[in-house]
Amino acid sequence: MAGRDPEIRKDTVTNRWVVFSPARARRPSDFKSKDSANPNHTQSECPFCSGHEHECAPEIFRFPPDSTVDWKIRVIQNLYPALSRDVQLNPSSDGMVLTGFGFHDVVIESPVHAVHLSDLSPSEVAEVLLAYKKRIHQLSFHQSVKYIQVFKNHGASAGASMSHSHSQIMALPIVPPTVSSRLDCMKGYFEETGKCSVCEMSVKDLLIDESTHYISIIPFAATFPFEIWIVPRDHSPHFHEIDSEKAVDLGGLLKLMLQKMSLQLNSPPFNFMIHTSPLQVTDSLLSYTHWFLQIVPQLTGIGGFELGTGCYINPVFPEDAAKVLREVNLPK
Repeated sequence: MAGRDPEIRKDTVTNRWVVFSPARARRPSDFKSKDSANPNHTQSECPFCSGHEHECAPEIFRFPPDSTVDWKIRVIQNLYPALSRDVQLNPSSDGMVLTGFGFHDVVIESPVHAVHLSDLSPSEVAEVLLAYKKRIHQLSFHQSVKYIQVFKNHGASAGASMSHSHSQIMALPIVPPTVSSRLDCMKGYFEETGKCSVCEMSVKDLLIDESTHYISIIPFAATFPFEIWIVPRDHSPHFHEIDSEKAVDLGGLLKLMLQKMSLQLNSPPFNFMIHTSPLQVTDSLLSYTHWFLQIVPQLTGIGGFELGTGCYINPVFPEDAAKVLREVNLPK
């Protein structure tokens, strides 16, 4: 917005300060990705495609589970895992080093190479979400697993090494520092107000769309331009408590957000992450933790200021980004 003064906002969920500097950007409605995630959809001999299952790492499960019918979703081990499920978890005597125990899995979202998550129906997206749920439940029985991160990298500049639509699940023997910081921030808000900071988020001027069980918003102190959060309306600490009805509802809203983002921002590379609670938590923590899904289109780079300070510069005010996305009309 021309002539608007910069602001520095604090996020009451992530405990992060963000600098909003509209002077550094063109009009919000003109914001487009310069690096389309989908220049083409062709890749010969893709191991994730139907018929190439033997080229992948071992399968964990598939949907439908009947091996005599065509599969729609496969969950497999990552062929190049960041962590190993085959090592024992042994900390060093000073507690500063752990053996690289953990799980790193891949969720292949469709057997067809050119089909992306946003191409699926809400019920088909729900099946992907329920595959996440099933795998999280399986991993939760490992006592050494403390936190499970579900994420999707779409496009090479967003970290995807394969163009076939897929997402990943990593199970860690630690609670990562960003998660700990988020929990500490939410705990502080709860101790001060007696309320969950996510439940209390203002949606005025920040709402993009809503469904029966979820809202989609640009957060008040969005770290990245056109960053989207999809948030359960009801207080819910763990993503894996989702049921089939809510999965379909979430699938529809997630599909809609990906379509709006693609149309408005020129099909940008993006990441999405499910921010949930650690597996082993106390009853008191459940009062103030609230899971949400974050979508980040890759529109700007990270520079020295961000790396040096932990503060980010966002050239688009959240209210402007929300208005732009609200007004995106999808083709019939």
